[in-house]
Amino acid sequence: MKVTAVWADGTKVQWNSGVTCARVSTPGLSATRCCVMAAYTAVNTENPPTAGQVALAEPVRGWRAAFPPAVWVPAYRAEYLPKDAVAGITLAAYGIPVSLAYASLAGLPPQYGIYCYLIGGLFYAFFGSSRQLAIGPTSAISLLVGATIAAMADGDPGRWAAIAALTALVVAAMCVIAWVLRLSSLVNFISETILLGFKAGAALTIALTQLPKLFGVKGGGEGFFERLAILGGQLPDTNLAVLAFGLAAVALLLLGEKFLPGRPVALFVVIASIVVLSVTSLTDYGFKIVGELPRGLPEFQWPRLHIRDVDGVLPLAFACLLLAYVESVSAGRALAQRNGYEINPRQELLGLGAANLGAGVFQAYPVAGGLSQSSVNDKAGARTPLALVFASITIGLCLLYLAGLLANLPNVVLAAIVLVAVKGLIDIRELRHVWKVSRFEFGVSMVAFAAVLLLGILKGVMVAVLVTLLLLIRRAAHPHVAFLGRIPGTRFYSDMQRNPDNQAIPGVLMFRVEASLFYFNAEHVRDSVLERLRASAEPLKFVVCDLSTSPNVDLAGARMLKALAGSLETTGIRLRLAGAHAAVRDMLRAEGLEERVGYFGRRISLADVIDEVLGEARMEIATTSTAAPA
Repeated sequence: MKVTAVWADGTKVQWNSGVTCARVSTPGLSATRCCVMAAYTAVNTENPPTAGQVALAEPVRGWRAAFPPAVWVPAYRAEYLPKDAVAGITLAAYGIPVSLAYASLAGLPPQYGIYCYLIGGLFYAFFGSSRQLAIGPTSAISLLVGATIAAMADGDPGRWAAIAALTALVVAAMCVIAWVLRLSSLVNFISETILLGFKAGAALTIALTQLPKLFGVKGGGEGFFERLAILGGQLPDTNLAVLAFGLAAVALLLLGEKFLPGRPVALFVVIASIVVLSVTSLTDYGFKIVGELPRGLPEFQWPRLHIRDVDGVLPLAFACLLLAYVESVSAGRALAQRNGYEINPRQELLGLGAANLGAGVFQAYPVAGGLSQSSVNDKAGARTPLALVFASITIGLCLLYLAGLLANLPNVVLAAIVLVAVKGLIDIRELRHVWKVSRFEFGVSMVAFAAVLLLGILKGVMVAVLVTLLLLIRRAAHPHVAFLGRIPGTRFYSDMQRNPDNQAIPGVLMFRVEASLFYFNAEHVRDSVLERLRASAEPLKFVVCDLSTSPNVDLAGARMLKALAGSLETTGIRLRLAGAHAAVRDMLRAEGLEERVGYFGRRISLADVIDEVLGEARMEIATTSTAAPA
């Protein structure tokens, strides 16, 4: 069906789609109304919106909203098939060596990482809203799983794998619950600053687990600093042949990343290393190899453990969910913005839930969407989630017919792949920017960074969440109270602290609370006003509260204003209110504020109140002068 859509700037475009588009002129619509094609227009790339052009479309409803292929499959075009096929094969070529490396981080046999790519992407393709997001193991989740399960498995490989699969199932259950309860907005409560520090700490932790393999030593230890000390003590025993081989692999990967971006350079390095070890006698120099991988596809296997059997699996699953969702949505949004559409954050919960459900019952561990593998998928030309299906088919064929070729893959090459991959987690440029912009935000980032290094990945995630919540509470409990002055030559008022040239109004103190007024910040606002009153050098007749930036006021906030009015009256000062929103006016009137401080209807602005109080002041002066004896 040919459909016409109208961009926000009035431009009309047409394409074949099952989505009914409508012109909507109201700005600032909600995310659900401004459904910018999302998964529902996953194949409409003929006329994609440019920056500043937003397609306003009626959202798909019912079962089709929860199952995006019902929308994009009927509109699929034949010309997209080769592009998706090439992207899928390219993604598989990138994902196989990376997944082998990440499985070692998780403490699992190499094939478990491959199973993550094989199953996770396949299941996500049926429920995810992103066109290009690639699902598989990630470095942070892999290390989190490996470091946490080590204390639960008691050295039993079978129990280790069962706990990893159980964790994936618990993540899937949490995703579905969050989807049902519409909790997707909770991701916004984890600040980018916290994640910046957390990722940097995770990168160093992951790198330190791989350095012993690079140097050809045993390594060991539990925490970051213990591992570092042990590695330092083992450096004299470095296997120079292994180190040289690993550094060569790192150099090739870095060169490929720079000169061949988006190409499966890691696959070339893996193949080259296998060939070198197969035709030379390097194995005699202490190289450890992956060994024979089991042929065939993973079997359906429900974990033999239950949640009650494993103490600590719930916090592990929650941490995995948090990392998976934040990373997936961030990557999905970046790719969607690049390609002119939007993802549905709530639908991503269902997509990740499906991917982790598949991982849990097909011998894998928790999966997520990552920006690096998704960028490979995008640059290779992926047009729809069908690219993930092609990637899974390619990986499956490799497991069936090529698994034996990986036997001579050296572990040091996998370590090199991980080391190159995690360097992207440390964003030095952004850290410098945060340092320049806000020392406080930089300090918060460093708290998360230190928590990961000192406490480990799992506890570091929990500390990051706790710090985020404390930061939110601090900001909400201590909103900025701006004391206002008139902008010269206008009837507008702004913060005197930021604009010292503003004109103070004689006898009047004006303030504005730049937040909603609730029970947990009302005392801070009152104390700020009283402190300013005590510091005032001139006698005051009026205090004017501008509520235009306070969209909500609760009962405690209203009663604080009433009590403040009473306190001021005892000193001969009157309180006036201006700019109150409709719901705020209702609350204040219910508490009897209007009878006490005067009318504050919707047409009363701050400038109007100032004109009124200045008029009253002039009348008082005139009355006093008339009544004075000659």
